[in-house]
Amino acid sequence: MNRRLRRDAGFAAVSLLALAAPLLGRATALPFLAVAGAAALLVDDGPLFELFARPRDRQAGRLYGLASFALAAAVLAFLAAPPVAATYTMPLPAFAASVVTVGVGNLGATAVRDRLDEQFLVVAAFATAAFVAALLAQLIVVALGSTPFAAAGVDVGFAAAPTFTFHAAMAALVGALTRSMLSPGDTAAVTFAVGASMLVVGALVPAVHVLDVALALGVALFLGGFTYATGTASGEGMLAGVVFSLVTIGFGGPGWFILLLTFFGVGSLTTKYRYEEKAERGVAEENEGARGLGNVLGNAGIALVAVVGFAAVGAGEFPIDPDLFRLAFAGSLATATGDTLSSEIGGLFDTPRLVTTGERVPPGTDGAVTWQGELAGLVGAALVGVLAVVLLSISRGSTTVVALVTVGGFAGMTADSVLGATVEGDRLENETVNLLATLAGALASVLLAFAV
Repeated sequence: MNRRLRRDAGFAAVSLLALAAPLLGRATALPFLAVAGAAALLVDDGPLFELFARPRDRQAGRLYGLASFALAAAVLAFLAAPPVAATYTMPLPAFAASVVTVGVGNLGATAVRDRLDEQFLVVAAFATAAFVAALLAQLIVVALGSTPFAAAGVDVGFAAAPTFTFHAAMAALVGALTRSMLSPGDTAAVTFAVGASMLVVGALVPAVHVLDVALALGVALFLGGFTYATGTASGEGMLAGVVFSLVTIGFGGPGWFILLLTFFGVGSLTTKYRYEEKAERGVAEENEGARGLGNVLGNAGIALVAVVGFAAVGAGEFPIDPDLFRLAFAGSLATATGDTLSSEIGGLFDTPRLVTTGERVPPGTDGAVTWQGELAGLVGAALVGVLAVVLLSISRGSTTVVALVTVGGFAGMTADSVLGATVEGDRLENETVNLLATLAGALASVLLAFAV
């Protein structure tokens, strides 16, 4: 076993202290605080230092990497320990899952990286090891007996296994995504990110149906394999897409996911459509059409906010008509779908005009449109509107819903073109323009609903 693998095995062992949470109660944070104190103040030489030291730790002469990881776990432990108030802030199973996800996931990734030089397989190894560890951690915490939870009326029996499975998948994928965005050694930040996601998921999705869990896991495996095989997304883009899909399934349901998948599917196919020709014209997406993290966030970020808002309304957090979040979700995706079609189809024609002045400009100019692209975008927005009627159960007439979503999508497309012609490049990146455009589409659909 090489030094790096031994070190990550040591971090994994420290993460397993979280499994004692049901036995320690309010003292759950103490073992992690003790580890953090020893790592930062006491251990500067000897076998333990050699085991846990990262390259930066050797330069500093202290185990700051281990100390930061242990402190992150201690903060989450404070959130999970039985508080003075009658309600919990963070479920104990979620706390345990958050910590072991990072410790065991890193060990799995290192074990594969030392044998295979393939980034996708390293990410898959992290996600797989983290998922198994997070699921087992939750079940072990239940088996050890979380009696304060039972007193709070929270289901901690093994009947909650489907929910634990969903939570484990979320923890593993959020960990993998955060780890790919940061340094793999930044375990504290990754732990906080996983813990924050567990807080939100636990608060808004107290129970998940077994069929939704099966769909979620199937989606994760399919999207991961599909994007790897076809190159339709970068590694980070793939992880973000899978996380968004799981959130959509868990917070909204299968219908919401199908609508999201429509955007991803249409976007991927139209991006690849006549790609070589678009590349010669200078209007093709970079990286051979592979969608990156920024692209996914820009196009689907508002949809993610909408589905989380819908779940918050369902959990009784806000007295708002849930149809408004359904319309916002559909309007944002109608914008993203329409804009993608407009760009990818319109880029194949030689008569683009700047949307703000009408003057002829070269293909690929920001803010340029063609009538063919606008028509394709309108069809894409209308497609999302029709699917919204079938899938989202919006309590308005079918024709009204299609009109609201289509007009909202077209308004968002227009906003994207105007922003592209005025501020994109010098002031705003393309991903920011996409985010603002989908926000405009969501708001347009919602505001129009008040007028009809």
